[in-house]
Amino acid sequence: MAEQKSKYGAESIKILEGLEGVRKRPAMYVGSTGKEGLHHLIYEAVDNSVDECLAGACSVIKIILNKDGSVIVEDNGRGIPVDKHPKLNMSALEVAMTKLHAGGKFDKKSYMVSGGLHGVGISCVTALSKKLIVEVKRKNKIWMQEYSRGKTKTKLKEIGKVEKPGETGTKITFWPDPEIFSVLAFDMKTLITRFREIAFLNAGLKIVLKDEKQQQKEEFQYNGGLIEFVKWLNRTKESLGKPIYFKREVDHTIIEISVQYNSSFQENIFSFVNTINTVEGGTHVSGFKTALTRVINDYAKKQKILKSGSLTGDDVREGITAVISLKIADPQFEGQTKTKLGNSEIKGFMDSVVTTCLSEFFEENPTIAKKIVNKSLNSAKARFAAKRAKDLIRRKNAFSFSGLPGKLSDCSKKKSEDTELYLVEGESAGGSAKQARNKEIQAILPLKGKILNVEKASHSRVLSSEEIENLITAIGTGIGENFRLEKLRYNKIIIMTDADVDGQHIMTLLLTFFYRFMPELIKNGNIYAAVAPLYKVRKKIDHYVYSDEELKRTLAKLSTTNVTRFKGLGEMNPQQLWETTMNPRTRKLKKISIEDAVKADEIFSTLMGDQVAPRRKFIAENARVASLDI
Repeated sequence: MAEQKSKYGAESIKILEGLEGVRKRPAMYVGSTGKEGLHHLIYEAVDNSVDECLAGACSVIKIILNKDGSVIVEDNGRGIPVDKHPKLNMSALEVAMTKLHAGGKFDKKSYMVSGGLHGVGISCVTALSKKLIVEVKRKNKIWMQEYSRGKTKTKLKEIGKVEKPGETGTKITFWPDPEIFSVLAFDMKTLITRFREIAFLNAGLKIVLKDEKQQQKEEFQYNGGLIEFVKWLNRTKESLGKPIYFKREVDHTIIEISVQYNSSFQENIFSFVNTINTVEGGTHVSGFKTALTRVINDYAKKQKILKSGSLTGDDVREGITAVISLKIADPQFEGQTKTKLGNSEIKGFMDSVVTTCLSEFFEENPTIAKKIVNKSLNSAKARFAAKRAKDLIRRKNAFSFSGLPGKLSDCSKKKSEDTELYLVEGESAGGSAKQARNKEIQAILPLKGKILNVEKASHSRVLSSEEIENLITAIGTGIGENFRLEKLRYNKIIIMTDADVDGQHIMTLLLTFFYRFMPELIKNGNIYAAVAPLYKVRKKIDHYVYSDEELKRTLAKLSTTNVTRFKGLGEMNPQQLWETTMNPRTRKLKKISIEDAVKADEIFSTLMGDQVAPRRKFIAENARVASLDI
């Protein structure tokens, strides 16, 4: 470690290109100029500190949200080098802070592994902050420099000496630029989710998060690392035994995995590369899945539990919670968002490590192994039952035109950017929607009541549901291992339910189905929720109102009281439904997204699972009413 530290000097800072363009096109670098981009500034600053942790040089990271809107990110790492850069007439610190694609992560000498945004990192924070101050503890001195909107404002100067000899670290204070960002308020819940995740992935790292305005403080430190992560993910579920854990190094790649099965029917595999959440998976996940299926099949046949045939990947992954964490020197990500790993050699590494380690665990822990195999066998039996049920439905629908559900009123246009499928609550609203729609681009599928809660049901029961079968058939992509995004029949799938409690329940049931069985549609931006009006206010012409707050403003503005409260979509005539909810020019749609897969899984498990206490607590904390009878 001492040898590695000594290599981190001014010569380590490599330059690829300048900082031009970041302020002109900020969304290209931090995702957006809204909430997502604002929080990304913190993540970029924290990523630098995490990279110091990965290099074995940092044990504590502090993040403070100040009352004036600024943010402090401080670590006890090695401190960014402050000596003069060998090729430029400025300090290495100024190079790192003001030059795009400049840093110590390109030659793999100072950092063997790193996250960050392809080296864009902290210079983007400099460019998108109205003010940024960096303080570095290095060589027993404290150095400071100030920047504004990507420009250097002061010379690098020594401002004091460290309190303890040998103390090092970096402290960055920045004020997000209101000229760039439409939102300037940070969300503690969003930050808590991200930093808890980082602490789980870096065993022993302590992260302190403080909000000075709200007087809130959170600390995260998990010495158990991934083992504690899977336990935390399964805390609302009934586990089938202790977590499986192994860590191996293959050709300078560190593979760390923890697995724990539970009694639910869902598959939850979370993968990370250098602490980056690879939500689309990649070669590391493919290798894990292949080895898992083979090992469980081999064990089941060896123990003569499985006497014929083979278990599928879906069978062996039912009820699994797994966290895969890779530390790799040269990750190749597919796309700018870094959500899928592309390194071809990693699949073989994963296959080999998982096969060896999982086989050893099964031999040493036969009780847990047999529970996993038996659960997989039950899944296989349920799959065969579901196949029989699906075959019956297919035969029943054989006489319907083109094999599509009889209830579906399809659009005349084939899939394009403007085709839409409306999932409508109730036959009455479905009838109005069919009359109101633009038949060329809008298809209507009425849903009879509340669909099955897939969080509590086995896959066989889910696939035996006629409503869900109709839904899958109409969408066209298939599910599970047979999912094919290119077969999607509509560009937008719009959930249209009443604005009351029952309507929101149906909305939640449908979103649970999409999240568990077709998450790719959410990630790809195909799922939407229609916003139905709550009231109609009449004064010469009709004004449609979508919330109680908007109603107060509208009544005050119009000086009228002829208000009609909509009880449901079925109460509207086709013209009203078109004007308020279906006309692409005037309607309001909410695009459904997954900000963080771990957080999304927690919410769906809490709200739709079997455990009552966590659900009661969640609703009590998040309900927008004074009192609630749960």
